[in-house]
Order: sequence, then structure tokens, then C-alpha cells
Amino acid sequence: MAIDASFWVAISFLIFVGALIYLKIPQKINEILNKLISDIKNELDESEKLRTEAKTLLDNAQSKLDTADTKSKDILAQAKKESENLIIELNDKFHKSAELKKNLAENKIAQMKEAAIKEIRDTSIKIAVDSVKKIITTSVDKSKLDNLFSKDLEETKAVLKKINS
Repeated sequence: MAIDASFWVAISFLIFVGALIYLKIPQKINEILNKLISDIKNELDESEKLRTEAKTLLDNAQSKLDTADTKSKDILAQAKKESENLIIELNDKFHKSAELKKNLAENKIAQMKEAAIKEIRDTSIKIAVDSVKKIITTSVDKSKLDNLFSKDLEETKAVLKKINS
């Protein structure tokens, strides 16, 4: 049997594999690979845990955002309702104030009218009295004077009655 190069390569390969097994290299590689596998599993578990935590935080944040949105809509609706009520109230106050001012103006006009009528009455009485005095002083006949006085007095009374009515 001839020993050729292939035989020595096979022998050296077997010695190499034997040395590897003797030095427990496959076990160490297996341990390293198992450790890497467990590290990767731990990282995957941790990332799953972080993903779940992030999802929970996202859900909480979304819930808070929805609540805030609802509250803001409620606040806006309430503010709108209050502003409409305030506008109605101010409008009512304005109309009441305008009505009160109108009534005050009408009362002032009525008072001024009464004052003017009184002044006209007083002036007409004064004119009538003055005219009667003039007539009395200018007239000589006492009978004419009495008739004239009675007539003027009746006219003045009639005028005064018309003014009072």
C-alpha cells in the first residue's frame, strides 16, 4: 500500500480534529453560540417588552389626547353658549335702557308742554288783565265798563276752559 499525499492529509486532518476535540474547542464554540443565542433571545424579549411598553404609553397618550380634545370641544361649546347668553342679556339691557330713556324723554316733553301751557295761560291772563285795565282807564261810562268787564271776563273764562281741556 503506497502512502501518498492524500493519506497524510487525511491523517493530519484526523489529528487536527482530535486536537480540537481534546482541547474542547467544539464545546467552547457551542457555549459561545449558546451564549450568543441566549443574548439574542434576551434582547428580543427586552425589545418585545419595550415595544409593549411603548404601545401602552402610546395608547395612554392617545387616550389623554382624545380626552383633551373632548374637553376642549366642551369648553368651546360652553364658551359659545355663554357668549350667546351674554349677547342676549346685553341686548335686553340695551333695549330696556333705550325704553327707559324714551320714557324719560317723553316725561320731560310732557312736563315742558305743561310748563309752556301754564306760561301761555299766565301770559294770556296778564294780557287780559292789562287790556281790562286799559279799557277801564280809557272808558268814561261806567255801564259800558261793567258790560265790557263782564264780557271780557266771560271770554277769558271760556279761553281758560279750552286751554285746560
